[in-house]
Amino acid sequence: MSLKVALAQINFVVGNIAANVDAIVTAAVYARDQLQAELVVFPELTITGYPAEDLLLRSDFIAAANNAIYELADRVTDIAIVVGYPELKGQQLYNSAVVLYQGVIVANYRKQFLPNYGVFDEQRYFVAGNEPSVFEFNGVFIGLSICEDVWTDGFINTYKEAGAELMLTLNASPFNAGKVHQREAVVCQQVKEAGLPLVYVNQVGGQDELIFDGASFVVDANGQIVFRAEEFKEQISVVDFDGVNPLKTHCAPLYNYISSEYQALVLGIKDYVRKNGFKGALLGLSGGIDSALVLALAVDALGAERVEVVLMPSAYTQDMSNEDAVLEAEALRVKYHIIPIAPAVEAFTGMLAGVFEGTAKDTTEENIQARCRGVILMALSNKKGKLLLTTGNKSEMSVGYATLYGDMAGGFAPIKDVPKLLVYQLANYRNSLSAVIPERVITRPPSAELAPDQVDADSLPPYDVLDPILERYVELDQSADEIVAAGYKQADVARAISLVDRNEYKRRQSPPGIKITSRSFGRDRRYPITSGYRGV
Repeated sequence: MSLKVALAQINFVVGNIAANVDAIVTAAVYARDQLQAELVVFPELTITGYPAEDLLLRSDFIAAANNAIYELADRVTDIAIVVGYPELKGQQLYNSAVVLYQGVIVANYRKQFLPNYGVFDEQRYFVAGNEPSVFEFNGVFIGLSICEDVWTDGFINTYKEAGAELMLTLNASPFNAGKVHQREAVVCQQVKEAGLPLVYVNQVGGQDELIFDGASFVVDANGQIVFRAEEFKEQISVVDFDGVNPLKTHCAPLYNYISSEYQALVLGIKDYVRKNGFKGALLGLSGGIDSALVLALAVDALGAERVEVVLMPSAYTQDMSNEDAVLEAEALRVKYHIIPIAPAVEAFTGMLAGVFEGTAKDTTEENIQARCRGVILMALSNKKGKLLLTTGNKSEMSVGYATLYGDMAGGFAPIKDVPKLLVYQLANYRNSLSAVIPERVITRPPSAELAPDQVDADSLPPYDVLDPILERYVELDQSADEIVAAGYKQADVARAISLVDRNEYKRRQSPPGIKITSRSFGRDRRYPITSGYRGV
């Protein structure tokens, strides 16, 4: 007795049910005809894409998703397909998986453990199921599960007791740094305890802030991985089973720090531009490290022909910044424009001279410069139909070191969840592939260049101090006392926490950005703007 199971690691479009159904049919036919698979497994909520968020509250959307199951049953024969969908039963909505074969619904399963933490809001939409689902196919008794289920202690054991010999799990497990190690470790341990082999199919692709890394895998009954799909790539693969024992085949490399983060960011830009119908991307290129990295990511995602940049020097822009920005643009072969902002700054300061009379210069004048640049970039974005990428990093967003309607103006923030120290590591990694960022950009002190001889260290602790403090406070929820006890200066901790606490209003007005850390601003960390709480 043998079985060929295909893993369809596909990049779906949230909300586009018709396109998703077509993609399922195409993948199933390929798995059947080219790979000779007998059964093909797709990711969680295949029909709608994941996460569909409040689309799931629309009755017309749910009706279309449920009707799609019957369409699929009619369109695909001679291979069993396992897909996820939002199942409406009476007035209850379930996160379900269905098995279709020869035009018939063979089995249906309702997810039992609904995650409601971090980026997950499943209890907002779904009711939990309460029963296992085991079906027979080609003489094998197969159990169905969905994502969070297999993270739950003892869950797979219940399937063994129900007679399952093989587990299938449909997943939409988003990426963050190192999560794949945790994912595989948890699943392998659960499988080993139960002694049931398992097929784990994960979604791939970018969806707004979230990146799904794929890296689908198969585990044998001993808890050993015998197959792993590529990260960040669509892939349809087949694994042969001897009875219920999966035969060892190719295992793609596991997550690699820095290079995997870089790939995640590239995929996030590519899919946001593609799925939202932009003609390409543009950004302001300052000669600094952040915009240099964003440019490299954009070109790697979209190709040089779809990216253009704008240099917008001011009275405070150093010659080396202009020189380095030109070198970056030329190295990556993108079209660039040079638009000095002096005329706009003079116009605004002239208009405001009367009401500013008697006041000293401060950050107001600095912000006017940033906002002049924002106006220029948004105008070009509107005119050319290209997505404006902002270049602020997580360290800056944490402490509010950014200007509303200035450098925060744009449609997408690729490195919004990338701490400054990681920016440097990613830049060095990209240069290891081909030198596109001048060494001087990486080694010189970072500066906003909005005032004479300005550097970030004038108003912020050094990033090798600031970033670990921010990680502890933002991602790990440590208190000021805990951070100080870890060896950081009281003054640095107090300064950093105070800035984080009072800049929530800025973060709420920033563009969406790609999540790559364990806790990003926005979907992950949801703090009130108006709050009497202070971390220090």
